[in-house]
Amino acid sequence: MIGLEHIAIWAMDLELLKKYYTQYFEAKSNSLYQNPKTGFKSYFLSFNSGARLEIMQMKGIPQTKDDSKISQHTGLIHLAFGVESKSAVDQKAEDLKGAGFEILRGPRTTGDGYYEFETLDPEGNRLEVTFKL
Repeated sequence: MIGLEHIAIWAMDLELLKKYYTQYFEAKSNSLYQNPKTGFKSYFLSFNSGARLEIMQMKGIPQTKDDSKISQHTGLIHLAFGVESKSAVDQKAEDLKGAGFEILRGPRTTGDGYYEFETLDPEGNRLEVTFKL
């Protein structure tokens, strides 16, 4: 059996992303890992579903020039978080909007049977919050 172990994101502000995902998506964080030789730092964030997200930081990693609100590109485009109901989608959208995060699209019902909205994390990574109808 082969399973996806984790997804990784380079971060500009490691602590800000850790706070965002633990506060709004109930992630549990491990202790900070640091490699003093390379300057690499990371956290693994674990979710109730068993999925893990590694957020990483190191000097010399360039920032993207893409506008993540409108750009589509090959490669990883978004992370999707599943919740237990349509009302949970609505509540998460309200929570994030109330905290100052822009809701890009939705909540809405998609043609493939999801109720969802799209937003960006503090560093512009595209997220979807979904419920399978």
